Amino acid sequence: MDKLRIDKWLWAARFYKTRSLAVEEIGKGRVEVNGQQAKPAREVKVGDTVLLRQGAVQREVVVKGLSGMRGPAPVARQLYEETAASIEARERAAEQRRLAPEPALSIEQGRPTKRGRRELDDARRGWGDRWSASVDDTPKR
Repeated sequence: MDKLRIDKWLWAARFYKTRSLAVEEIGKGRVEVNGQQAKPAREVKVGDTVLLRQGAVQREVVVKGLSGMRGPAPVARQLYEETAASIEARERAAEQRRLAPEPALSIEQGRPTKRGRRELDDARRGWGDRWSASVDDTPKR
């Protein structure tokens, strides 16, 4: 076997769980072979460069072997070799995600949490019957 469909190879190399997922990602334009947009029936051969995106992760791999069967992960890793630039970019992106602030902390509105609800209730009880924030309790005339 000297050539294999890209969707079958991506599935066998364990980049996608099913062939239909591989076809879907290829259809969305997230897979390139040798710098050109791929179609599911595009054939790859040993030595081709495949650029693919999986969520926020972009990988560039060189095809080292072909297999029409999906095997265990250690065997699947022998089908490709990731470029050094790709590995470095993935590690940098992982570090940035690790150092990024928690996304939930940026939410400023919406339903309060249980803790926030208790704080609001305690604050309302502290005001009593007053609706004004003034310190003076005597009414102004």
